[in-house]
Amino acid sequence: MALTKERSAEATQGDDGVMVRAVGVTKRYETGSVSVAALRGIDLTITRGEMVAIMGPSGCGKTTLLNCLSGLDQVDKGEVYIEGTALSSLSDTDRTRYRARRMGFVFQFYNLLTVLSAAENVELPLLLSGLPAGEARRRAMEALSLVGLTDRAHHAPAELSGGERQRTTIARALVNQPAIVWADEPTGDLDSGNADEIIGLMRRLNQEHGITFAIVTHDMSVGRKADRIVRMMDGQIVEEVYPA
Repeated sequence: MALTKERSAEATQGDDGVMVRAVGVTKRYETGSVSVAALRGIDLTITRGEMVAIMGPSGCGKTTLLNCLSGLDQVDKGEVYIEGTALSSLSDTDRTRYRARRMGFVFQFYNLLTVLSAAENVELPLLLSGLPAGEARRRAMEALSLVGLTDRAHHAPAELSGGERQRTTIARALVNQPAIVWADEPTGDLDSGNADEIIGLMRRLNQEHGITFAIVTHDMSVGRKADRIVRMMDGQIVEEVYPA
């Protein structure tokens, strides 16, 4: 798979190495008569090729921030720029297309279709985007090779270990050759051994292929492997730490 640190001219023009920039991002949720401020004026920059861990207690706004930065959720105030483009300037359709073309997603509970093999799960996003079946399978197998699962490609999720399922999810996130991968508690459903394996894999992909990672996590062992830890509390960034 052609994942290299040298990205296309389209991806690098005009952003000065910045992958994500959030300016004054505010998000509120209305629950009946109660209004909850999930994000309170967030300013954050993530540079291209950086691995960032977003940490903080439950309910502090970590996942809301990830959803707003990736365009899965709209902000109430402020702006998010991805590769220099303001998300608010894109239609819903264009945001969806952009996510499919330039982003990958990894979640805690895998979200794999049980009736499909690992290879079929990985190639599915490509097939849905209209890529020919042969090319989709070739790229799926390349992505599975990157995560060390070539020999398990034709096994169903039920036949895979927890770590293998998460590696399949990572392969699916990589199959569109994204500029950034968003990961929400990617090790939360794994034992310590598999968790170490998965975060080590992400770090290797980051370092060897220049993929930007933004990872929401409670796990300090994950944070210590990142380039930067962004700590949140009550919807705000309260500290940024650079692990030694």
